Amino acid sequence: MKPPPESPEQRPDPPLAYRDPEFLDSDEARPIRMLAEYLAPMRAFQREKVRDTIVFFGSARMREDGPHARFYAEARELARLVTEWSHELDSPAQCCMVCTGGGGGIMEAANRGAADASGRSIGLNIGLPKEQRPNPWITPELSFEFHYFFMRKLWFAHLARAIIAFPGGFGTLDELFELLTLSQTRKLERPIAILLYGTSYWDEVLNLEALARQGMVDPEDLKLIQRVDSPAAALATLKRLVPPEPGTPTPAFARSASCGDFRPPRARRRDPGST
Repeated sequence: MKPPPESPEQRPDPPLAYRDPEFLDSDEARPIRMLAEYLAPMRAFQREKVRDTIVFFGSARMREDGPHARFYAEARELARLVTEWSHELDSPAQCCMVCTGGGGGIMEAANRGAADASGRSIGLNIGLPKEQRPNPWITPELSFEFHYFFMRKLWFAHLARAIIAFPGGFGTLDELFELLTLSQTRKLERPIAILLYGTSYWDEVLNLEALARQGMVDPEDLKLIQRVDSPAAALATLKRLVPPEPGTPTPAFARSASCGDFRPPRARRRDPGST
């Protein structure tokens, strides 16, 4: 004989979908996980009144006592200078905050430099098989762990006023060209200053002038990039290219520009009901 069915009072309540770990880890819930990696940082940035950022890119492999120790030390010094400059800006929100990918090497140096100036800084970490672990200099309230590369890149771009690319490998090149393409195509409403730190390194690794000679980019596109070789020169370039914006207590998210934004006035469609 079958046992008698449980009474309703004896049966456990089914879990709510948004509290069901098995569902949240499923393929079907992937869009929810993606959205969470957008909304959770947004909530934190609004709570912490982070208005905009100066993003540091560079190799996770560099060490303070390694063969490229110079770049570690100079990234740390530049982040300290940027943070001191940020403290001088008149705004109710945190402007020009140092932001990194959260790992070691240049990222650690930049977060550490911000701490040297008694400032807060952001770490957008991502889980990788090796090299990538959150460094201890990130402000705890602004330390994030991402699963999706594209959501992490969105947050690099979303608040950035400038990026500073120190020497790095595939990851640094990927991040650099992502932001460079957004600048070239004017997909972000707010321009982003792009600095390459270490002219000799970048001139050896990248031959961007050849792209212009071959007609693959416009010569004017090369002007999107500034080369700098010292913390003082980098800070001066930032101050020239990143003018202060009217302060607000909420983040100044960059908006995505559409194709229609670039049409000549006569070519744009008129809004329904416009006169």
